[in-house]
Formats: sequence, C-alpha cells, structure tokens
Amino acid sequence: MSETPDGSGARKGDGWSVAHLDDLGEGPGFRKVRGALGVTAFGVNAIVLPPAYATGSHYHEEQEELYFVHRGRVAFEFGDGSVQEVEAGGMAWVDAPTHRRVRNLSETEEAVYLVVGGKGGYVGRDGKLAPGESHR
Repeated sequence: MSETPDGSGARKGDGWSVAHLDDLGEGPGFRKVRGALGVTAFGVNAIVLPPAYATGSHYHEEQEELYFVHRGRVAFEFGDGSVQEVEAGGMAWVDAPTHRRVRNLSETEEAVYLVVGGKGGYVGRDGKLAPGESHR
C-alpha cells in the first residue's frame, strides 16, 4: 500500500485504490477523483459548491453524465427551462447535448456532488465470483 506521488492521500494496492474526499483537496471547487484513484474507464469528479453558488451552464459533445448528490440540496437547471431539486442521496442523469447548471440551494452550507461521465455503452453484467466464494 502506498500514497500517490501527487500527495493526494489516496491509498493504492494491486488493482484498487481508496481515498476520502478531504484527501483530494480543500475548499470549494473540483476534486479530481479520476487521476488520484487511477480511474481509466470513465471521467469522475467530486464538486464542492459554496453556499448559494451556481455553476455555469454547460453541455458535452459526447459524454453523458450521472450526478450523485452526497451532501446538501442542489437544483439542476436544464436548457429546456425545467428545474429539478435533488437532495443528498438523490441522482440525476443528463444526456451529452443537454445544457445544465447546478445551483446550491443552501444559503449557509456547502453542497457536495459526484459526477461520472462516459460514452460508449453499458458493458453488461460481467461480475464473477472469486474462486472459493459462494452466493450468500
């Protein structure tokens, strides 16, 4: 087990890595998950939004995104004018060309969400039991 060379605090072994959000930075903004943990199959970041902050509107040319709200309550504002409020534990999926922005609905607390982006389709159920394991 070792710490990443960039000092992110991620711990890595043979075929795995773990980190805490606080290991990946401090204060508001992006926490670069993919690089710190060595993810190669999809993009992933954690975002810490200050109270009452709204991101800029954006879209993608290719990748769809899945958002998971870890802490707080945020509003997703879409290009068609609709707004969806999502609280901790909630998720939102957004297709690549759909305009979106995220707004922290709290005036006093930070909000935290994880966003995963990818393209190319679902791999399918390819999990296998390790030798000697059985279904429980």
